[in-house]
Amino acid sequence: MNILTGIVGAFGTVGIILGALFAARATKSAAVATAQATQAAAHAAAEPAARQASLAILEASVRRVDEENKQIRTELVGVRALVRAYSWTVDRLIRRMQTSGLEPATDDIHELVREHIRTGA
Repeated sequence: MNILTGIVGAFGTVGIILGALFAARATKSAAVATAQATQAAAHAAAEPAARQASLAILEASVRRVDEENKQIRTELVGVRALVRAYSWTVDRLIRRMQTSGLEPATDDIHELVREHIRTGA
């Protein structure tokens, strides 16, 4: 019986060791699964805040671009008015020159102005 008791004891010990290994493996798998679930929950909880932050950045960008566009439009209106005033002044001066019998020299008119007179664009 001693041999039989020793064999049963050895199998029992091997069984306990194998059981402990399987339990440790299952515990490790459960810990990994729990960590993944916790991470996914944290990510899901943080997503609305991240979207809100992205939306705030987008809204700030839109406001900045709108303000820049407003400034550019205001400046453009001013530049157009100034160009019209210069054009009106130059037209009057050229008419006075022509009335006095003076024609502008070729180099008196800038190439861009000649192109504009020629094409209208």
